[in-house]
Amino acid sequence: MKLAIVHDSISQYGGAEKVLEEMHEAFPEAPIFLGLWAPDCLPQRFRDWDIRTSWLDRLPGARRYHRAMFPLYPCAMHSLDLREFDVVLSSSFNFAHNVVTGPDAVHVCYCHSPGRFLWDFPAYAERERLGPVTRGVVTAMLPRLRALDTAAAHRVDHWISTSRLVQKRISKYYRRDSIILPPPIRVADFHAGPAQGEHFLLLMRLVGWKRPDIIIEACNRLGLPLVVAGDGRDEARLRSMAGPTVRFAGRVDGAEKAEIYARSIALILPSAEDFGITALEAMASGRPVIALGEGGALDTVRPGVTGEFFAHQTVDSVAEALRNFRPERYDSEVIRAHAETYDAVAFRAQLIGIVQGALARQRGGQAPLRVIGRRLADWPVEAPPGHAASQTG
Repeated sequence: MKLAIVHDSISQYGGAEKVLEEMHEAFPEAPIFLGLWAPDCLPQRFRDWDIRTSWLDRLPGARRYHRAMFPLYPCAMHSLDLREFDVVLSSSFNFAHNVVTGPDAVHVCYCHSPGRFLWDFPAYAERERLGPVTRGVVTAMLPRLRALDTAAAHRVDHWISTSRLVQKRISKYYRRDSIILPPPIRVADFHAGPAQGEHFLLLMRLVGWKRPDIIIEACNRLGLPLVVAGDGRDEARLRSMAGPTVRFAGRVDGAEKAEIYARSIALILPSAEDFGITALEAMASGRPVIALGEGGALDTVRPGVTGEFFAHQTVDSVAEALRNFRPERYDSEVIRAHAETYDAVAFRAQLIGIVQGALARQRGGQAPLRVIGRRLADWPVEAPPGHAASQTG
C-alpha cells in the first residue's frame, strides 16, 4: 500500500509532534504533508523526513504569524494532492482531516481533539488573549468554518481518538464514532529515582488558563517543596508569587527532564487536558500523579494505585489533596508497569493494525477495526459511570 501522513502544522515540538514521530516510525517511507512548518523549532531529525507543505507555507510571514492563518487552513489542506495514495493517515488537532483523498483511498484520522478554535472559541479567545476586533471577525466566520469542518469530518472513513474526552467531542461535534488509541510514551527514556522523592513537581507550559498558580499557592500555604519546570508568558507573575519552598527549573528536556521526574515525590496536574502525556512520563519514572479529576487524567490515573484526584480547580482543593497524600502507599514498580502499557512500541503495532484493518475493510475484507491489546478491550471496566467507550470505527 502507498500511504501518506498528514499533520496540521508544526510550529512547536509538543505532544502532537511526538505522536507524529511515532507515526513516521511506524510508516518510515510515508511522506509527511503539512499546512506549514517551522523547522527551526524542531529537532534535527525532522529535517531528514520527506516533508511536503501547502501553498500556505510559502506566504510571507505565515510561519511567524501561523495563528492568524487559521481561516486559511481548510483551503490549504484541500489543496494537498493525495491522489496517488491508497491510505491517508491524518494527525489532526485542527484541520488536517480536511484533506481530500482519491475516490478509492481510505482516510484514517488520529484526532488529538476537534479544533478548539472552531468548537470552543470563547475559551480559546480568552486563553490566547485575542482582542475584541479579532474576536468579532472570527465569530462572524465561525458558522462557515464549522460547516466546512463538519463536511470534512464526514469524508473521514475511520476515526481514532486519544481519550474518552476526545471521543465524546468527536461524537458531539461530528456525530461520528471512534476507537481510542492513547498517545504513546517511550518508557525507556525514563527511570526510577530515590525511594523517597525530594519535591513535588509541576511540569507544564506556564500560562494562566492551565492554573499553575493554584499549585504554587497550595505549596506556599503548606510549606511543601515544589519544582516548577517549563516556561511561558505567565512565568514572571508566577515567580513573583512563589514562596521560599518553590524553585523554578525553566524548560527541561531529555535527560534533565527524566532526572527531575525521578527525584520528584509526585507530579501535580492542575488542569483538564485532552489526554495529558506528562502523567504517563511521571508514571514511567515510578512516580504517582495528583490530578484534577477531569479530562484525560480519568483515563490514566487509578486512585490509590497510580495517583489521586482532587475535585476542584482551587487552592483549597489542591491543599487538601496534598495534606492527605501518602507517598508510601505507592509501589513504583506497579506504577511503571502501568505506564508500560502505553509504550511507543505497542502504539506503533496497534496503529499499523488499525490502518491495515481499515484498508482491508475498504477492499471488501471487512476486517474489524480495533485496538490490539489491553487498552480498548478493558476500557468499559475502567470507565467511570457515564464514560463508557465506543468500540466502533
